[in-house]
Amino acid sequence: MSATEAVGAVRATGRRRWVRQIAAAAMIVLFAAELALGWPSLSAALGQLKAPHPGWLAAAVVAELAAMGAYARMQHTLLRSAGLRVPLYRNVALAYAAHSLNETLPGGPAFSTSFNYQQMRRFGATPAVASWCIALSGILSTTALAIVAAVGALASDGAPQWYSLACLAVIIALIVVGAQRISSHPAMVDSSARSVLAWLNRIRSRPAEQGLECIRSFVSQLGAARLTPGRGIAAAVFAVLNWGLDAACLWMCVRAVSDDPINATQLLLAFCAGMAAGTITIVPGGLGIIDSALILGLVAGGLATATAIAAVVLYRIISFGFIIGVGWLSWLVMRRRHRPLPHGHGTTSKP
Repeated sequence: MSATEAVGAVRATGRRRWVRQIAAAAMIVLFAAELALGWPSLSAALGQLKAPHPGWLAAAVVAELAAMGAYARMQHTLLRSAGLRVPLYRNVALAYAAHSLNETLPGGPAFSTSFNYQQMRRFGATPAVASWCIALSGILSTTALAIVAAVGALASDGAPQWYSLACLAVIIALIVVGAQRISSHPAMVDSSARSVLAWLNRIRSRPAEQGLECIRSFVSQLGAARLTPGRGIAAAVFAVLNWGLDAACLWMCVRAVSDDPINATQLLLAFCAGMAAGTITIVPGGLGIIDSALILGLVAGGLATATAIAAVVLYRIISFGFIIGVGWLSWLVMRRRHRPLPHGHGTTSKP
């Protein structure tokens, strides 16, 4: 490197350092200004949070535990459709652990998906069945949130209208039927995959049959899944219950910190807006994003700002702090169960 290039590199490094320092200072000033302007509401919220109603607080914790249980039961139902008789408690532990990875690590969804896949393989699922279960769980969960939001909008006499809700119900039914058709008609999947593979290989200038055996093996494994209409509907119901019970937890947190009335449909819409906002942020757990959306939604629904802040803080303590803590404990137990054994005793413990 020449002297001129070295000087240029030093100057560029100095400019980047100044930019970071200015950005950090701006964030501190912005935070200080927001804290000063919002201190009265924050102080009142902390006062309300000191003594939440114990009955409503306990009910909120139970509702959040039930929400996690509903998600676990959804995956349990899907695995049973593939002939896997996994104890429910293991699905519950997996749901908590995977949720904690998803919410607290940068790039959490990737870690969560990988962990889910590894554990399902330990349950006895083939690669195809594990992938199918994870993908279908995500699709059902996303569609269920849209249904909960549509119910809230319909109940509040807003958009969407009843036919939009019916459309979402049809979509989730088509998802279940489509998953059933794919798993019960491997020949149809094989034919479609063969056509797509030939097209891709033609673009890549490769033999038309290259990779076909891998796809056939995957499709053959997928044939083990037999999603009956009953189990498909049950999985969809558990997906909706997962979000509905989570929203109930938020409502109970509002009741725990205040006797002020709140419209249940407005709270449901605020909840869905907060959860939707959390899906488009790279911040672990949606910290700051979900909270702000929930507070704004509750205030728009008629709650005092101090009450909204107190309720959201309590909700996040339960749904984020408590549930994440349980999830990391589950992860540690599962990791200990499958840790490498001493030399000469195998590689992992039995699933």
